[in-house]
Amino acid sequence: MPGACGLGLLLVLLLPPVVSASRPGTVFRLNKEVLSYAVEAGKAPLQRALQVTVPLFLDRSGGVFQPTRIQILNVDVSHLHLTFVADFGIRLLAATNFTFKIFRDPEPLHLLLPIALLADTSVEQGSIGTPLVSISSCFSIFDKAIVFDGRNSTAPAMLAPLQSHIKAVLKSKLCLRISNLVQGLNVHLGTLIGLSPVGPESQVRYTMIDTPTITNDYISLDINAVLFLLGRPIVLPVDSTPFVLPQHMGTKGAMATVGLSQDLFDSVIMLMQKAGALNLDITAQLNSSNNPLNTSVLGQLIPEVARQFPEPMPLVLKVRLGATPTVTFHTNNATLRLQPFVEVLAPSSNSAFQYLFSLNVVVNLSLQLSVSQVRLRGTTSVLGNVQLTVASSNLGFIDTDQVQTLMGEVFEKPLLDHLNALLGMGIALPHVVNLQYVTPEVFIQEGYVVVSSGLLYQR
Repeated sequence: MPGACGLGLLLVLLLPPVVSASRPGTVFRLNKEVLSYAVEAGKAPLQRALQVTVPLFLDRSGGVFQPTRIQILNVDVSHLHLTFVADFGIRLLAATNFTFKIFRDPEPLHLLLPIALLADTSVEQGSIGTPLVSISSCFSIFDKAIVFDGRNSTAPAMLAPLQSHIKAVLKSKLCLRISNLVQGLNVHLGTLIGLSPVGPESQVRYTMIDTPTITNDYISLDINAVLFLLGRPIVLPVDSTPFVLPQHMGTKGAMATVGLSQDLFDSVIMLMQKAGALNLDITAQLNSSNNPLNTSVLGQLIPEVARQFPEPMPLVLKVRLGATPTVTFHTNNATLRLQPFVEVLAPSSNSAFQYLFSLNVVVNLSLQLSVSQVRLRGTTSVLGNVQLTVASSNLGFIDTDQVQTLMGEVFEKPLLDHLNALLGMGIALPHVVNLQYVTPEVFIQEGYVVVSSGLLYQR
């Protein structure tokens, strides 16, 4: 990937999602601390990019035109500095030393030419909803050349026109090389609009919805998300209140700060619910010695079960999420509330399942969030007791206090295992190839989540 100016590491970002087509639900803030990392990573690619070809120099110091070959032996970027320019983009300042070999008779001449490069790069919103970078201005400033020849003598007569030839060539070629590098980034940045999986049948697509906000301390991007189920976009609830990430959030000195609104989590959970990913069937093996999900154990609590099923039979719990789960964020505390509808079934003589009774269930869960590589993951644990009420029954009256313990025992663990497996897969945050979060920290705030992280580029 072309990264000469470190701009690739600034702009090829992990861009977190939002939740409706009308406003951003996520803010990605790239802080100035990332510039030092970009400088270190960008020096070597910049040096390679500046290795241009210098055409033959026509020397006429001897009275006739004599073509002289010129070769760049080395380009050393001794200093590279990047800064954010408020309301514009990124400024690059590089101090370089070019070493040339001049093939002349009787022996070659070596020349060291210091050059300062200054380039301003604008960052805008592209027509396809990705960041668009381009060079708006570029200058090459040449210092006095230092000449070394085999006799360590003074410069030959051809030195002045030779330097003029080199400067004329480099003046156009160096800025063109930098511009080509930056333009090449736009192809890479275009991958941000690709689909990323949320589950087996659901995806999310991310786009910028506005021009970046750029200050001297950071560049901030508002990103939109479109969620897809079975290849079709779904309509999300619209909230007129825009999400705003307060200043100075997250860890001081972090390269990137990401603000994720509660709406994002509500929408992703709703997508999973619509896809049926939160539903599950809890079954039991009859020969399992420690599994109480059978008619024999249930018959000890509900006599009608023992009457209808004198022989032990395995039970099935069909858990369905009719109501959309809700996520709530308070400072240092995240909770997930589920309201599943549970049907209790037993096998009948004709190999079908016989409906016994159904329960309305309320489960409050603690939600812990983490970021691994480019995925936001979650784990849950039950808060308090599972709340049960009987929705309907084919067994007559059922005392919920009697079945509370049994249902909690056979229901909680399978539900947690299912949820944690699903949330542990995580949602792929928008990203491009080879760039990952490093040592991320997650902070729960009132109504939103903040992720502070370093960034790592790996080829």
